[in-house]
Amino acid sequence: MEKHNSGNCTGKLYIVGIGPGGPEDRTRRAEKAIAASNVVAGYKMYLELIEDLTEGKELISSGMTRELERCRAALDRAAEGNVVALVSSGDAGIYGMAGLALELAAAENPGVPIEIIPGVTSAVAAASRLGSPLMLDYATISLSDLLMPWETIRQRIEAVAQADLVVALYNPKSKKRSAHLEETVAILLAARPAATPVGIVTDAGRNGETIVITDLASVLDQEINMRSIVIVGNTTTKVIDGNMVTPRGYQL
Repeated sequence: MEKHNSGNCTGKLYIVGIGPGGPEDRTRRAEKAIAASNVVAGYKMYLELIEDLTEGKELISSGMTRELERCRAALDRAAEGNVVALVSSGDAGIYGMAGLALELAAAENPGVPIEIIPGVTSAVAAASRLGSPLMLDYATISLSDLLMPWETIRQRIEAVAQADLVVALYNPKSKKRSAHLEETVAILLAARPAATPVGIVTDAGRNGETIVITDLASVLDQEINMRSIVIVGNTTTKVIDGNMVTPRGYQL
């Protein structure tokens, strides 16, 4: 959906979700938006994932935690009359750049037209590799406390545990932060059986993708990092022929 903001800006900003990483998981709309842009901005690793689409284009690259800087740069280039694609992995509206870009545009560049291009989000990509764990109600929670107090995150995990929702955990563990995942598992173990299936997909759709199905009792023994998505089933989730399945309730 395009946002036609006030003003006479001749440029445009696309906010593009490029999917989990592999070219097979990009949408046609995403590829068309990048093709139509003469400037592409994004986290340097994401730009590497779309190198086949950016030849001859101006690139604005920055590292992690520099989201505000590259978002502002993208908006400024669009305000100058350029067509700019600001890319995020997965879907740009789910832990991506869409919200920040809209907030920043309203505050600093209200005349820039913005169009948000949806993408295949990482939870959905991971779920497809595991089977069908998201068939019923589920929640997504990021365990990163860089922008959100851990106390707030913990309260949400407790609510999800009590509601018996399947939960997809983003940013589950980093080299400096493992205690959050450990506490999350403890909270979930207090509310559902130790045998509850858990799926772990790392680098979904990219080279080196790994897929593990385990359970709550053993999940902390697995290799998990910031590129992993951890999907914890509810009390009805089961493993059928190697697939993690959350029944929707159909009578067989």
